[in-house]
Amino acid sequence: MKPQFWFSATTLTVMAALTLTACSKPAEQEQSASTAAVEPAKAATAALVGTEFNSAYKDYLKTLASDEFQGRMPATPGEEKTINYISEQFKRIGLKGINGDSYLQPVSLVRIDPKEVSGLKLSGDKLNTELKYKEQMMAWTTQVTEQVEVKDSELVFVGYGIVAPEYDWNDYEGLDVKGKTVVMFVNDPGFATKDPNLFTGNAMTYYGRWTYKFEEAARQGAAMALIIHETEPASYGWQVIAGGSPTKFDLINPNKNMDRSKVEGWLTTESAQQLFASMGTDIETMRQKALSKDFAPVPMGVTASVSVKNNISELTSNNVMGYIEGSEKPDEVVLYMGHWDHLGVDFSNPKDKVFNGAQDNASGTAAVIALAEHFAKQPQPKRSVAFLAVTAEERGLLGSAWYAAHPVFPLNKTVAGINMDVMNVYGPMKDMVVVGHNNSELENLLTKYTEQQGRYVAPEPSPEHGSFYRSDHFNLAKVGVPMLYAKGGIDSFEHGKEWGAAQKKEYNVCCYHKAADEFNESWDLRGVQQDMNVFYQIGNELANSDQWPNWFEGREFRAIRDASLAAK
Repeated sequence: MKPQFWFSATTLTVMAALTLTACSKPAEQEQSASTAAVEPAKAATAALVGTEFNSAYKDYLKTLASDEFQGRMPATPGEEKTINYISEQFKRIGLKGINGDSYLQPVSLVRIDPKEVSGLKLSGDKLNTELKYKEQMMAWTTQVTEQVEVKDSELVFVGYGIVAPEYDWNDYEGLDVKGKTVVMFVNDPGFATKDPNLFTGNAMTYYGRWTYKFEEAARQGAAMALIIHETEPASYGWQVIAGGSPTKFDLINPNKNMDRSKVEGWLTTESAQQLFASMGTDIETMRQKALSKDFAPVPMGVTASVSVKNNISELTSNNVMGYIEGSEKPDEVVLYMGHWDHLGVDFSNPKDKVFNGAQDNASGTAAVIALAEHFAKQPQPKRSVAFLAVTAEERGLLGSAWYAAHPVFPLNKTVAGINMDVMNVYGPMKDMVVVGHNNSELENLLTKYTEQQGRYVAPEPSPEHGSFYRSDHFNLAKVGVPMLYAKGGIDSFEHGKEWGAAQKKEYNVCCYHKAADEFNESWDLRGVQQDMNVFYQIGNELANSDQWPNWFEGREFRAIRDASLAAK
């Protein structure tokens, strides 16, 4: 049975007001709408079909996801095409540039291309083997150097590799790992136990992110850090780790990352099992040890050797930004953002070389452009409204990190921001899912305008994936700016929750960070329109008011924001 849901007259009026210019329907569509009267869900969602907004969005999405843009990798011809295209759209729309007539914010990066990575040689009394690169392990260096080598480094199992005083947790306690290789699980003990009193239970903390684990290993002085890959706690398969380009990017800094471990990498589950078996144990036994606050690091009786040779190049990529100047408070700004970059081209793939990144994140970049165009057709806002397409998200959220360190508008004058990353292409959804639910007062506005569409706000269904730490809003959040990261969920008006969940699952399996993430003419872009309408209303209210939304009390970014606003 199809879900029974009707929009009120008020809801339909709001929807009509939010769209740009309605297009006339052909006769067959009118007949279809009439026939659909017996199917209330379809009849209700018909109000979202066929707007100029939707049509323009589709053009932007299809263009950015085309092979012509070569996977939109930073510092390649694909970047040049992408930033030129976005700049052309901003100019056509009438946005102001951030540097004279230019919309480009240069971002200084270093590119580290591993031209040769050896196997990982493991040596011990009960284990002598060499793990194959990409098949059984991944290894790289973020040190800006042409060659690194780790030789005969003692392996130590450090549980989850976490030092978290607020949780009374220290996996490195009493251990000197200088020159050693640390091996650890991905995610955190809360996820593994589902115990809400351990860390944050099923929801991943930043301590569960692989980026944190490498950072902590470096702080501890480890020569090499290896994370054990498991699909469920990582939230993606091995192919995501090994199947993409091995090229690494980082922001240029004076010490050339020499404070990082020489080598970082991953082990497959099977490789970890092999290691634990050589110790006379297994992965589940060691997991149970790691889940105790009394866990003590365990020497593994094996040494590791590996070398990485790189081509190093310093380069400049670009964020792209334009804005509509406010009529009364031009120095205060509401920010819309999304990352334009993806994974480029894999010339070794004979079937499909281009990582088109249609959903991730041509969909969000197209939304940035479409919202800019919509705002430009409205009366001038009191505050400025800026539209930012950032680079190098796929390389570690680098473009947004650069912007957070070099903001065009001062951070204490940035009212709030909305991040758009992987938009909903599966049609109208009843639910609007918040990644990082119950974090900021922006959710009050989200609830207000979502309910006007006859929808509801929901927390993300899989907080264990740590998605809040995996997109560009996080860098702005870390410096105090309230950021909203939300999108249409899984509760389809026309097909129900099971169907919606199946679509998202299928995308993660077939397409996420794979060449199969391509534009599909059959996508139902009414769902994107729903969400952009909500985002427009939130930004429009903030841009025409004196509101200064904040993080909720007790949230980790509240003190930073309070101090920032006090310094205005």
